[in-house]
Amino acid sequence: MSRTISPGAGTQVGEWDDLKIPRTDPLSMFRSFGPGLVLMMTGIGTSHVITAPTAGARFAYALLWCIPVAYVFKYYGFEMAFRFTHATGKSLIDAYATAPGKWPLWYLLVVTLVQCAIGQAGRLIAAAAVPYYLVFDFFRMELPVSAYALALAVIAVAILWKGNYPALEKGAKFFAGILVASSVAVYLLQPAPLSALRHFFVFSAPEGSWLIIAGFLGLLPTGIDVSLQASEWGRARRAGMARVRERLEAAGLAARFDPFAPRQEDLTVQISRLPDHVHLYCGRWFRIALWDFRLGHFVSLVTVCLFLLLAVVWLYPSDLEGPEVMGKIAEIFIRSIGPWSAVVFFAGAFAALYSTAFNYFDGWPRVVGACCRNLFRRTAALEGLARERLTGEHRRRWYSEYNLYRITMLYSLVAAVSIIAGLPRPVFLVLVASALAFFIAPVIYFLNIYYCLRIIPREATGFFPSPVAIGVSLTSLVVFSALTVIAMLELVFGIHLFGRS
Repeated sequence: MSRTISPGAGTQVGEWDDLKIPRTDPLSMFRSFGPGLVLMMTGIGTSHVITAPTAGARFAYALLWCIPVAYVFKYYGFEMAFRFTHATGKSLIDAYATAPGKWPLWYLLVVTLVQCAIGQAGRLIAAAAVPYYLVFDFFRMELPVSAYALALAVIAVAILWKGNYPALEKGAKFFAGILVASSVAVYLLQPAPLSALRHFFVFSAPEGSWLIIAGFLGLLPTGIDVSLQASEWGRARRAGMARVRERLEAAGLAARFDPFAPRQEDLTVQISRLPDHVHLYCGRWFRIALWDFRLGHFVSLVTVCLFLLLAVVWLYPSDLEGPEVMGKIAEIFIRSIGPWSAVVFFAGAFAALYSTAFNYFDGWPRVVGACCRNLFRRTAALEGLARERLTGEHRRRWYSEYNLYRITMLYSLVAAVSIIAGLPRPVFLVLVASALAFFIAPVIYFLNIYYCLRIIPREATGFFPSPVAIGVSLTSLVVFSALTVIAMLELVFGIHLFGRS
């Protein structure tokens, strides 16, 4: 496999004219948004609709400080994933293959398989809590929560196998929008006192709150591991560098990456040497991707703040627990607007919660497939998930990336539903899943930053992080890692570093 690059190749005028330069006015960019909003949809779910109201109902405003900490200090962990994919056309998981012994891939493979079971159980039981409550409240029929979880999981997997995701995505965006808009409306009816906002800047850890703190830091806006899913989604979308990478390799403007003789320099694209049209095309798509992510990050931040504040105003003090948790949270809307508003809440909450579980049914198996294509030669020979590129061999061989993706999806379904059947406690499962995401995050956070700095060329203005971005991202990594250690000492070893308040 050739590793040579000929800077002058493929630069003839007109060769790249088929690349349509996207417009970057606000409306045009919004129409082009994709992976960032999918990331937001994955995030606006259990952490917003269950963890935040639980925190407010149990501890009032004491845990407000967790929200800005999570969003500020995790920001660059996600942004680096978008930077890497748009600067190289490859996934961060491909970069992980360049480490000695490919240890990050083995680490990621193991934790992802664990998350496919425990993490997905937390997301799925939260979505199942909505139909459970509605059927029980209106028809007085009490079916096991695991039955609803199984039905929702089967529907999600069937849709993904059929490839009919876009229609569901549009519906989820619509109802998630309703949830955000209705939350703002309810908050404006009876907002929290301004004095409560000081808790954004006051550290407090009341007794019994560390599981929720870990849950906040783990899944706000979502788990850092989802940055790898976003990198795979960006690669699969084939816009910007992900679209032209193969053509650049054929033209001698980029090296071909071999995961079984991996070199970091083979992932690098010398962006400053690209034809002007290609440079502009890739730069525009990168700009769109960043604003796509930033908008989702901001909307997610506002939404979780509203849910915690609403819970304090309308539910505090109470201990949210059990499958009826959705009914208790719905009381916020019913008591503030009227019974009819419950329809709005349940529609929005179900769309947000189900879209989270749905996206994870795609995201985690996609990560497993990506790890395997960089670990095993037979999988690498049959890589790819895009249906238009699948051959008979891809469909027949169990070890193809496509079939490993589907096998992992089935494993996630069976494992998650089995856990729910054995432990039908929605709030506890959600918090445990969130804490698990928190504990594995620092390693992925570090690797995302490291490979961006190592592989994206410094002269790639705009793509390579600025000195400020580098400084903030490294500071964020230190702070986030320290909080992880503190939470582990509290939850796992029972060592209390702070007094009780």
